[in-house]
Amino acid sequence: MAKYLLLKHYRGAPAAVNDVPMEEWTPEEISAHMQYMRDFANRLVKTGEFVGEEALTPEGTFVRYDGEGRPPVTDGPFAETKDLIAGWMIIDVDSYDRALELAAELSAAPGAGGRPIHEWLELRPFLGKSLLITE
Repeated sequence: MAKYLLLKHYRGAPAAVNDVPMEEWTPEEISAHMQYMRDFANRLVKTGEFVGEEALTPEGTFVRYDGEGRPPVTDGPFAETKDLIAGWMIIDVDSYDRALELAAELSAAPGAGGRPIHEWLELRPFLGKSLLITE
């Protein structure tokens, strides 16, 4: 089994087919979208392919270590940035092809007018369990 991260973007990814921003959706459209996501995740729980998921707000802060005894350096939030992650899901599947299949299905979540979004999702494999370091 291999783990993959599916990233949903607020913006920064190529435009979806049904490209109406979520803030313009009706409450019913948002509820239908969220239910699709829950149903998708529940199905993957039953197949053993679901690891975790979370939705994210657009706000965030960059943080950096600034030396012993000094407070962390922060910068941001950068809500105006080009790339914003809306949420993520981790799946654990038998193959890359299965990861592609699930990502494609998830991209069809309903949006404005109840029509599938056909949004672009970023599919990222996790690194293997160990990294080989050579000189």
